[in-house]
Amino acid sequence: MLLLVKVILTLWVSWVHGQEIACDPPRIENSQYISKRTNYRLGDTITYYCTSGFFPSSWGNTAKCTDKGWDPPPRCSKIKHGLLYKEETYRSYFPAPIGQWFYYSCDENYVTPPEKVWHYITCTKMDGPRKCPAACIFNYSEHPHSPPKKQKYLQGQTHHCYLPSGLQSPKPQRTVTCTENGWSSPPTCIQHCDMPIFENATATITGKPFRPNDTLDYQCLDGYENEDGNALGTMVCTENGWSHLPTCFKSADKCGPPPAISNGAITSLPLEVYPPGSRVEYQCQAYYELRGPKYVTCSYAKWSELPSCIDPCVISEKIMSEKNIELKGKDDKTYYVKTGDIIEFVCKSGHRAVTSEESFQAVCLEGMVEFPRCE
Repeated sequence: MLLLVKVILTLWVSWVHGQEIACDPPRIENSQYISKRTNYRLGDTITYYCTSGFFPSSWGNTAKCTDKGWDPPPRCSKIKHGLLYKEETYRSYFPAPIGQWFYYSCDENYVTPPEKVWHYITCTKMDGPRKCPAACIFNYSEHPHSPPKKQKYLQGQTHHCYLPSGLQSPKPQRTVTCTENGWSSPPTCIQHCDMPIFENATATITGKPFRPNDTLDYQCLDGYENEDGNALGTMVCTENGWSHLPTCFKSADKCGPPPAISNGAITSLPLEVYPPGSRVEYQCQAYYELRGPKYVTCSYAKWSELPSCIDPCVISEKIMSEKNIELKGKDDKTYYVKTGDIIEFVCKSGHRAVTSEESFQAVCLEGMVEFPRCE
């Protein structure tokens, strides 16, 4: 009986000892952690610090030993093929709270999702490694005397190739895909042009495909003309496709030059005649705020609704002297502010505020601003 008790006691002690050692030391690449032990019990925690260029992949930089292992899994990740804006300055912000965001840029031959130089990442509950997708440049095959043509593809996008009959290639390609490491294989595609779809026009010849530099003549239907005001036109097949598509329209549907607006103008040189469907862009002078549609379209001889340019607020030294105020943190004698922007004022030295504290943060509203006053 005594022997049986000893055996049970020994098994129980072994089981308890096994329960105490619940986690092995973690292996966290690109980091250092404390405290270091040979084994960890349930409930023990560690704090880890990522090395330069790496950041905690989950909320916080601590992990707890549980019966399922370390929670959350401690690891350090980086923006693959990219760099955090002012990394040394913002490193102290990590571990970052959920909802915090940071600017970053990508290395050469890589782009941010919106294809801008700078973009931002936001910390989420399920955050993990971020990366910049690759950008591949496709150079169309051309004749020796032709200038090179380029088109950009993002990682995962595919270019479909065409090899005209009669041309030989040891390894004919149909598609090439942009990968993280560049093109899936060296692109050796040859571009061609298919017969276009005509609207209010007919082709004078038929046949396909057309190779680069081939031409195609077309004729507008009776009562229609092209952008040049003629009934006949010619298209050229280029490495990027047809030089233009035939656009034939009724003469009565054309528009004249876009109307002028106060303190603004179109961004392109004005033409005497615009075909239906033409679109122009308006912009305002400096400090004026564009209100209304940015683009205006020609339709049935009329331009669509025009935008307007809202006046800015002019903060002059004369007005500020009369009110005994000055701009907070600025030495400008004359200051221009867009509508909707906030202007901060302070009393000049030796003067005290007469109006409310809120009035010293004035808002520009369509050229008007209510100034605070000091005496």
